[in-house]
Amino acid sequence: MANHPEKIGKYLVTQHIGTGSTGEVYLCHDPYANEEVAVKLYKQSDMDHRSTGVFKRIFFNEAQMVGKLRHPYILPILDAGDEGGDCYTVMEYVRGARTLSAFCRKENLLPVRKVLEILFKCAKALDFAHRKGVIHRDIKPNNIMMTADGDVRIVDFGIAISEDGDQADNIGGLTGSPSYMSPQQVRQERLDNTSDLYSLGIVMYELLTGERPFRGDNLSRLLHQIVYATATPMHKHRPDIPSVLDEIVVRLMQKEPPRRYQTGLDVAGSLIKAFEQLERVKEEINEQERFDLVRNLKFFQHFTYPETWEVMKASEWSQHHTGEEIISEGQMDESFYIIVDGNVSVVKGGKPLGKLEAGDCFGETGYLEKAERPITIVADTPVTSLMVNATLMEHASMPCQLKFTKEFLRSLLSRLNRPAGSAP
Repeated sequence: MANHPEKIGKYLVTQHIGTGSTGEVYLCHDPYANEEVAVKLYKQSDMDHRSTGVFKRIFFNEAQMVGKLRHPYILPILDAGDEGGDCYTVMEYVRGARTLSAFCRKENLLPVRKVLEILFKCAKALDFAHRKGVIHRDIKPNNIMMTADGDVRIVDFGIAISEDGDQADNIGGLTGSPSYMSPQQVRQERLDNTSDLYSLGIVMYELLTGERPFRGDNLSRLLHQIVYATATPMHKHRPDIPSVLDEIVVRLMQKEPPRRYQTGLDVAGSLIKAFEQLERVKEEINEQERFDLVRNLKFFQHFTYPETWEVMKASEWSQHHTGEEIISEGQMDESFYIIVDGNVSVVKGGKPLGKLEAGDCFGETGYLEKAERPITIVADTPVTSLMVNATLMEHASMPCQLKFTKEFLRSLLSRLNRPAGSAP
């Protein structure tokens, strides 16, 4: 924007940083606090005198109320004023922040874990505001910022007019951004907390799928869908979406307010449970992948599935980087190692004795006698190993212990029978 005001109130304009349907946003310098701030200038010059007066009264009443909100996930209003007939608000300037609209495209979706974190913080912020009697009325990706370090700030909190890059906000008496309106906003009914939570459901849907749940080639069709249509389940757009997230979105986007979550705290609780469930599923998948790797090792070729699981429960999955000493000569350790992936060198007294690879074992002496290690094992490549604990194996079932002892002795005898110069 080539021409911009030199000052807005007491704030010195540095540069223009954004345009919306209701006004302009400027980076300004506060000469008294000696800090940068963001100032949003709302254009009301096209209103008649009576409308302007009503707007200003509502604007300043709400700016004062929202200015009292102090929450880590809400960008507060620091100041508000009237500049040449146009109202403005002053907010903290968060350098490097981006709105969530940048992450609503299919080619730029955030990881599911990050989306849940963002939504959790938004739900907590909304719960705080709602308890203070403030309803946002325009929750949408453009009004949620992600800071450079990945934190969250909800902006334009509680101001009845708001900006949207693709559709006008105030159409025929409607307040808000049409794509994110709740059914009661469309019907111009009295709003409550659940209206914001409905809009948060739309944001969740879009962040996870890159699609909006309701679309229309004109405003009338869009609003009809919001009131009457059922959104396509998220997993139809993205098959890997867990069903628990579909369930949360469905409840958030219920047409009738009593059927939705009633508080942001309720939403936050469901998101925590979903996160924990996804983490358990992830761990189960990891465990299954590890089990499949172990089952293919020659050490376990005679073990049953339950016996293999028992050994894994008595073991620790270890990762070692190239050049790392996995065990050291003279070390006291009762663990027995089975190489799952990678290669190692066997060294004694600084002299190389041989090589071991996936499926081979080492550490029998420490495991058997709990004595000092006679050799050093060094990772030649990144190595994954199963470190079996002798004490924990004593608690395994007797069939499993007998099978393990048999394979252990077979491995030890094989090592002793190797030709001179090979790995012990």
